[in-house]
Amino acid sequence: MKRVLVAPLDWGLGHATRCIPLIKYLLEKKVEVIMGADGRPFHLLSKEFPDLPLLKMPGYAIRYPDKGFMLLKIASQIPAIYERIKQEHKQLKGLIKSLKIDAVISDNRFGLWSEEVPCVFITHQLRVKSPIAESFLYNLNMRYISRFSECWIPDVPLPQDKLSGDLSSKVDLPAHAQYIGLLSRFTSNAGTKDIKRKLLVILSGPEPQRTLFEKIIIEQLKQVKDISALVVQGITESLERKKIGEHIEFVSYLTSDELQEAILSSEVVLSRSGYSTIMDMAVLGKKAIFVPTPGQTEQEYLANYLSQKNRAYAVSQSQLNLQKALTETEKFSGFVNNYPSNDFKKAIDRFLGE
Repeated sequence: MKRVLVAPLDWGLGHATRCIPLIKYLLEKKVEVIMGADGRPFHLLSKEFPDLPLLKMPGYAIRYPDKGFMLLKIASQIPAIYERIKQEHKQLKGLIKSLKIDAVISDNRFGLWSEEVPCVFITHQLRVKSPIAESFLYNLNMRYISRFSECWIPDVPLPQDKLSGDLSSKVDLPAHAQYIGLLSRFTSNAGTKDIKRKLLVILSGPEPQRTLFEKIIIEQLKQVKDISALVVQGITESLERKKIGEHIEFVSYLTSDELQEAILSSEVVLSRSGYSTIMDMAVLGKKAIFVPTPGQTEQEYLANYLSQKNRAYAVSQSQLNLQKALTETEKFSGFVNNYPSNDFKKAIDRFLGE
């Protein structure tokens, strides 16, 4: 395989960030990488790999409600998502022919399968958490995944060490599925840094919830006295810095190296409980406060699951009290830095036929 297309879903930044280590290792193996993305993942990948070809591959453009019932909002977008899946499958057919692509690595983009070249589907969520129709959603998920050559699960197989919990267990795994270890753009041997601040806030996720969460964070930070904090807004299309008072700084975006430095030099990290962020915290061995996106059942499950395992303090967005959260975090063990961040390389080596 000489030319591989890597394409993450545009649902937040996590799908794109966890593709970064895959891309770096493919480049080490002298594989020609072509990236495909949309929205903020497009901007992120263009900054991480400015010299690589990057294709505009329209995403699913999923929108969250600013209030109200999440399930109804997502359900109303299903016809458009289904049409987008059909269109990206059609686009892939053309790209394989015109660009002579030898293989595809898709992070949760259901239409990027082909009978002409090997195609990998990356997901940690075989089981879709839902208050209704969970069995139907699981079967639908399996139907799409079965069209791919392989399914890679970014987690460890041992139940006691799992980060994804029931999302990738207590269900029948596809015959072509395999655990590949954690996928993080950070390295587990990064070492330690001197603590520069009490709190690092990482904002991410689809709009309008990202912006709503930022407003809540700003108000809460104003009420907490004598705390040094850095807020990374997750806005990849610009690069701005600003300060609120003497000790609170905002930056629109940080590169992977800059963000790793910021995480290691912060005492506590507050973020959404997106799975990619969870993997990052595990690899770097940090203490975290998780605030799931309202109504996103996957994040709500993961936050509760990790709280029960004494890994991280979890609180809903509506109940967030920053001062209390910082106090409660001291009661949790945090993540132990014993997760290797390079097991996925074995899967790539095998995929490349080595």
